[in-house]
Amino acid sequence: MPHFKELDKMVTLADQMETEEGPIVLVNVFTVDAVDEDALIKAWSHDADFMKAQPGYISTQLHKGIGGSTTYINYAIWESVAAFRNAFTHPEFQSRIGDYPESAVASPHLFKKLSVENHCTA
Repeated sequence: MPHFKELDKMVTLADQMETEEGPIVLVNVFTVDAVDEDALIKAWSHDADFMKAQPGYISTQLHKGIGGSTTYINYAIWESVAAFRNAFTHPEFQSRIGDYPESAVASPHLFKKLSVENHCTA
């Protein structure tokens, strides 16, 4: 089972899951020992199969740090916090968390897309 580490010490994932916003982006930063990288990818893929079938899921992409890094980022888009919350708290998903290697540290956090003039559209 992975260890969880909050990205934001002031606002936890649990705090975020109490809100009602959407669409949202889950960013989950994983670190893992090099010997456990294959196990991490296998567990993540198993989770992604479950999430893909859930209402409100839009897409996901896993990224790996370059240059020998063992840091990964999962970027997943959901229609709403409620849709993510329902999938994340589902008993089947919760049981899958135990498939991650012991060395894994997960830091999930929810974000919303911003509009910044001349740079980003919401």
